[in-house]
Amino acid sequence: MDLTPDPLARRLRKALRTGLAGVPARTDLHGAPVTDGPAGPTRAVLDALGVADYERPAAAGGLGLGLTAGVLVSEELGRAACGNSYRADALAADLGGPAGAAPAGLEALPVGGGVTATPRAGGWALTGTVTVDDVGHGPLLVATRTGEEPVLVAVEREAAGVTVADGCWPPVVRFEATPVTPADVVGTLDDAPTGPLARARLRQAAYLLGIADGAHRIAVGYGGFRRQFGTRLRDLPAVSFPLARAMVAVRATRAAVYRGAWSVDSAPDAVGCLPATALAMAAETARDVVRLSMQSCGVRAMTAELGLHRYFRLAAAESTRYGEPAALWRLVGADRLRAARRAAAGAELPVAASVARS
Repeated sequence: MDLTPDPLARRLRKALRTGLAGVPARTDLHGAPVTDGPAGPTRAVLDALGVADYERPAAAGGLGLGLTAGVLVSEELGRAACGNSYRADALAADLGGPAGAAPAGLEALPVGGGVTATPRAGGWALTGTVTVDDVGHGPLLVATRTGEEPVLVAVEREAAGVTVADGCWPPVVRFEATPVTPADVVGTLDDAPTGPLARARLRQAAYLLGIADGAHRIAVGYGGFRRQFGTRLRDLPAVSFPLARAMVAVRATRAAVYRGAWSVDSAPDAVGCLPATALAMAAETARDVVRLSMQSCGVRAMTAELGLHRYFRLAAAESTRYGEPAALWRLVGADRLRAARRAAAGAELPVAASVARS
């Protein structure tokens, strides 16, 4: 992996930050902290920058910048505490699914059992209650399990038995014996190292990384001018040391996320469990860093003055959007055990060299 800063990546990051700085923030202390989905305010910024072409291969008319560019976009959306209108379209493009769709039930991964698919004549009946990215008007991409592997099934919002409840955040969708057919199956969410699920996990990890980085930035800035006991808040060891440790955690998480994205783009044989590792690590980092940032800023963190409450609520919801970190760590642990057992089974006993004695 080349650690030299990429001039193109720096320009893309600068353009994204400039555009997202103009997105109006929802400063209300109650309700949804962001406007998500295809109709969200970030859509105009992403469309103006042609973000949809970043990951698309050059042979298909895109720029061929790879997953690394998609991870960069996701990180900047999280850093600005904006809704993530990018991940759904990127996932649909990887699977060849409908554009403008809203993923639902991905928090049940890797098990994929949030929505039960019961066999019926000509297909399945979906039953269950899961979270959904957007309450708009596009189709739903529902994670469920029709066989051994989780799949995404396209379901129209007007289908029988579908109810979207937007009175809470994140919004939820309920299915009551909603009929689907094999033709509605968009693709399989298997554990392929460079498959759609692995790519989606890395984009979500980058979004969580951005949330942590944005909250930390606000806490450091506030501690730089807020004075307590005759000195800057940031100069007090009880505040500065935890913030320094948080910076280390953010940078370590960034290294894990971008290493995973680079591996998918350039070294697919070495990907392994890097996407799951990056997502689990980013989820825990977002939770810890945002909580610490709130504590560092005191009561003002719970008001609209700093906007930290937006990061706090985003971290709480987004850290489990693609599965609980504990479940992801179990996947990583199982993968490491399998690798160790294969290595032990294939290892040959060393042959002792003969030593001549005088």
